[in-house]
Amino acid sequence: MGNTKANQSHTGEQWPNGWWVTRVSETGSTNTDMVTLAAAGAKHHSVLMADFQSAGKGRLDRTWVAEPGANLLVSLLFRTSETRTRPLHQFTQMVGMSAAHACQQLTGVLPIMKWPNDLLIANKKVSGILAQGGSEFVVVGIGVNVNWAPPDAMSLAIAAPLRTTTPVDVLRNMLIAIDEYEALLPEQMHDRYSASLATLGQAVRVDMAAGHVVEGRAIDVQADGRLVVLDDCAVSHYIDTGDVVHLRAQ
Repeated sequence: MGNTKANQSHTGEQWPNGWWVTRVSETGSTNTDMVTLAAAGAKHHSVLMADFQSAGKGRLDRTWVAEPGANLLVSLLFRTSETRTRPLHQFTQMVGMSAAHACQQLTGVLPIMKWPNDLLIANKKVSGILAQGGSEFVVVGIGVNVNWAPPDAMSLAIAAPLRTTTPVDVLRNMLIAIDEYEALLPEQMHDRYSASLATLGQAVRVDMAAGHVVEGRAIDVQADGRLVVLDDCAVSHYIDTGDVVHLRAQ
């Protein structure tokens, strides 16, 4: 039990063995900080959790701003030399899936996953992910609306008002789940992700860069993470990056 103390924060939170969690009251961006720490040699499974994030970014430079202490704002470091060889995008998938698992475990509500890694409850966003890194490591940042959400989003407190939880509890449950996903072979992980992806089979609109839009049915997600959308002309589009909207049946 030599690492028990290392897995206990100064405020007393206990974390699963093999995870190294630092909690700060405020920072600009946990992802920016963790990328810097990774370049300086931070160990595999280092985690930076902030009660408030003043300059957090989502995809397309969207900001995440939450009331201090209300939500989970955290970045996780994975070193490719310290874990099973797999495509880097699978680390973002396992973080998203672990967050959904933690939400269900703690509140009884299971968010659905929208490609690539957004979590939705009642078609409103409860969590978003942004990954950064290089060939030797990947930093996965995730925000989960636990006890606060902007008007157009969802929080766990709104979705399950009778089963309150905390950002610390969500993170602790996530880390346990990530350990299980990391043990899977890449092919097993891909199968698990595909099975959990609510986007598959849906009529979707994909908004991409330069105003390009694709509409059709999401029919597959490839091993490299690309979403396959079949349009009304039977043309398959392979989507690397874009904002997916699940369209209601007409």
